[in-house]
Amino acid sequence: MASGMTSSEYIAHHLTNLTYGNHPDNGWSFAHSAQEASEMGFMAINVDSMAWSIGLGTFFIWLFSRVARTATTGVPSGTQNFVEMIIEFVDENVKNVFHHKNALIAPMALTIFVWVFLMNLMDLIPVDWIPSIAGMMGIHFMKIVPSTDLNVTLGMSLAVFILIIFYSIQQKGIGGFLAELSLQPLGKWALPFNLFLELVGLIAKPISLALRLFGNMYAGEMIFILIALLPFWAQWLLSVPWALFHILIITLQAFIFMVLTIVYLAMAHDHH
Repeated sequence: MASGMTSSEYIAHHLTNLTYGNHPDNGWSFAHSAQEASEMGFMAINVDSMAWSIGLGTFFIWLFSRVARTATTGVPSGTQNFVEMIIEFVDENVKNVFHHKNALIAPMALTIFVWVFLMNLMDLIPVDWIPSIAGMMGIHFMKIVPSTDLNVTLGMSLAVFILIIFYSIQQKGIGGFLAELSLQPLGKWALPFNLFLELVGLIAKPISLALRLFGNMYAGEMIFILIALLPFWAQWLLSVPWALFHILIITLQAFIFMVLTIVYLAMAHDHH
């Protein structure tokens, strides 16, 4: 725990993003507190979340493309084995859930699973390491787990939502898509009620995707921060078991986000 901070200040510091935006008093600048960040409004950007998510996405592309270029039919390396295992795992899930022809689904599912997993994996880095290094460089805040930022999880889920709408209209036409929203489950005589139910279900898809990932990862981050407030011996006693358990959580959350995306897109391709 950083010296000179109370427990509440320490928690608030570690849960505040490095935000850049147009402040009413300071103009375009970095926020020096959560209050300043909120005053910057909607157009402010969480620089740390964007930098870490883009960096991890770039790492994913580099690693998988490198393995693809150096792949061998002989005795594979450990990295090739690992990458092939992930690809086979994702491909098997896509085949089990998605029964239509669409060349985008499997690569997108792979990207979602690995990218979300890498973002979640940052939660296992001790909470003080990188923020302390950033502080030495004059950077006030540094959150390194993009999936604890609702802007990131909601942005990913909105991208999935746009694909749901796109494929629903592409596969069924605008008329078919509107009929699906308004004529089921109770037929044309209950059209307003049908429309209300279907719109709620449709809108709930991206919201549930975003909140499920954000809530689980935010809670995990909070527990690590609370453990860091304890005496040194207690930190090691609690952080190691929680980190081992958290490995399951971060993998499960990446898997759930991937599977639900596949399910929602399969439903968009289905005709009723």
